[in-house]
Amino acid sequence: MKFFLTALLAVSSILTMAQQPIKGTVVDASTNLSLEGVVVTLLPDNRSVVTDIRGQFICLPTNQTTHIYFSSIGYQDIMMEVGNIVSSVPVAMKPGSTQLKQVTVRSQAGEEYKTISKTDIRMRGVNNSQEILRMVPGLFIGQHQGGGKAEQIFIRGFDCDHGTDINITADGIPVNMVSQAHGQGYADMHFVIPETIEQVDFQKGPYDASKGNFTTSGFVDIRTRNGLGNNTIKLEGGMFDTYRALAMFNLLNERAKEKQQSLYVAGEMAYSNGFFESPQHFNRFNFFLKYNGKISGKTYLTFSASSFSSKWDASGQIPDRAVADGSIGFYGAIDNSEGGNTQRQNLNAQFITTLKNGNYFKNQLWYSRYRFNLHSNFTFYLDDPVNGDQIRQSENRNLMGYNGSYHFNTQLGAVQLSSVSGIGLRHDQINDLELSHTVDRNILLNRKAYGDVAETNLYAYQSETIRFSDKFSINLGLRYDQLLNNYKDHLRSDSSFRANAGILSPKLSFHYQSNKNTRIYLNLGKGFHSNDTRVAVLEKGREVMPAAYSADLGVILKPAKNVLLHGAMWYLWLNQEFVYSGDGAYVEPSGRTQRTGFDFSIRYEPVKSVYVDVDLNYAHGRMVDEVKGNNYIPLAPVWSSTGGIMYKNKTGINGSIRYRWLGNRPANEDYSIIAKGYFVNDLVLNYTQAKYEIGLTIQNMFNVKWKETQFATLTRLKNEIVPVEEIHFTPGTKLAAKISLSFFF
Repeated sequence: MKFFLTALLAVSSILTMAQQPIKGTVVDASTNLSLEGVVVTLLPDNRSVVTDIRGQFICLPTNQTTHIYFSSIGYQDIMMEVGNIVSSVPVAMKPGSTQLKQVTVRSQAGEEYKTISKTDIRMRGVNNSQEILRMVPGLFIGQHQGGGKAEQIFIRGFDCDHGTDINITADGIPVNMVSQAHGQGYADMHFVIPETIEQVDFQKGPYDASKGNFTTSGFVDIRTRNGLGNNTIKLEGGMFDTYRALAMFNLLNERAKEKQQSLYVAGEMAYSNGFFESPQHFNRFNFFLKYNGKISGKTYLTFSASSFSSKWDASGQIPDRAVADGSIGFYGAIDNSEGGNTQRQNLNAQFITTLKNGNYFKNQLWYSRYRFNLHSNFTFYLDDPVNGDQIRQSENRNLMGYNGSYHFNTQLGAVQLSSVSGIGLRHDQINDLELSHTVDRNILLNRKAYGDVAETNLYAYQSETIRFSDKFSINLGLRYDQLLNNYKDHLRSDSSFRANAGILSPKLSFHYQSNKNTRIYLNLGKGFHSNDTRVAVLEKGREVMPAAYSADLGVILKPAKNVLLHGAMWYLWLNQEFVYSGDGAYVEPSGRTQRTGFDFSIRYEPVKSVYVDVDLNYAHGRMVDEVKGNNYIPLAPVWSSTGGIMYKNKTGINGSIRYRWLGNRPANEDYSIIAKGYFVNDLVLNYTQAKYEIGLTIQNMFNVKWKETQFATLTRLKNEIVPVEEIHFTPGTKLAAKISLSFFF
């Protein structure tokens, strides 16, 4: 395929005479580590390239080229004469203020959201683990069991539950759990320490060939820092017995930094009783260690190890009728013995090896050990009027995998061909996967499901980006995924069941830049989400990897140096929707769905120290095979918006006021039950100096009563004869203030 494509380009391209290519590496002056995504522009040609993951660039000057301009969000720009660039001497960029004038609009496939993500994380930062996912425009999260359970995710008209329709990774390690005890795709992000995050990459839709299972609405890829600019100690305390301590330390000296080596450690401890009437006793511990450095003349190693544990009590979801008749308060509970505990340990090694021709291999090996135990009560006394309906969902899991890719570039005159060939596997061994009926967490009444799962995902992909000029580029991608499912049922005399399934996912994207401030793109692609292994073996592998077909037509505009606009119209067809089903043993399929909508984002910097961001999103989703009026997708978001105003100085007072608005949405198929929307504001104020920072954070600053998560559920209370279906909800936080003190050294 590569030979044919290269030959086609050779015939169709006009080969121009050029000078010898200019090669180099860009590093962060404070850490001496490589910088990815730096825009390298030839002047006066105005042709540009971007540094890769190694911080390296290669560009072809013309006889007119005199200077090269280096620009990156959050760094001071550099202008250098061509003759002063030496490939063996890195270009060091100093950290600086983040401004929209640094943002460039480029016709590069897969980068339509990178300008926004880089700007937002530099400007807004990440204040807590929930803010990690909120960095994605149009993505909403909801917590419905204190702070320990993975958040419910909403994006592009999807109720993703805890991750069924969005692919989430952290430094290349999958966060989503397949065949998880609580729900397919369960993605608990709490093992990531917010202050270690360097970048949050994302793309909406199934258009990236390197992303596989769960990439229907899109993906989120969190990357942690390779090194620290300084050591940090942070202490936090606030309302509802909320406390947190953080420490981040460099473990190598300046001599190691000169050799492009870094090793740091970060630790976090958090505790809160929460704003509920029943104390949550929530606690979390995180440990993270990361090394980055050259281990041979051509190979860099990035290695990390982390450990996470969390334990909590919860009030669960409560019915509207119990609050209305005064049986419980808005922040009360029907069964306050809910709660759980979870642990995760990760090992991650990534090797980047550069060949003599400048191409490189990227190899990653990772391993995770995961433990999960959750007690919930969704229906109260519907099934068991005497003991109640509390359930336990638990599992012990070991998961491991390999990601390998070969990156190579071909230059044919003015045409650039960037190719990525990738292979990989993921294996999950899940022991004691359980759904049981319990009382007060401690008493086991009976097991409803109990067994072991072995699930393997093998995949391969090819991605070809053809850049005909600075104005026009095309990306072609093709991916194949194979699932091998095995279930051993302990409740049926250890009976074993097997099933296999596979899917081919093509991708195609066009990017056109009409001028230096306007880019138009069209993305077309196919993705999928898989179902639980326990369903796959029953269906003998048939229709357990339902496909998603999607298209995006978008534009990125920079009408002025201090304004950035991004808009997209999109369409998505899903062969099988997975919906909330009372958190039973596995995900319940509900047929075909289709969605249309639009996303709009604006970033505006009226003056140097003020940053304004607004995201507005709309989605119209319906079930295809149901009659009109009975074809709504339960809990699918329709209108949503987030935004804020931030004031930022290098030293002194800085802060932000933010809002998030989620409109009303259907809670059931005929929209007879409404999940009501909310509008909530948060405030952050800091006083920052070179050696310390004092901060104040206020969540829900106007103290509104709001329902963070809502479900239409059929339940029966203890003294009721007839069950009732209505909204059951978890309340959103009351006004909650906390102060922080940070030291930098």
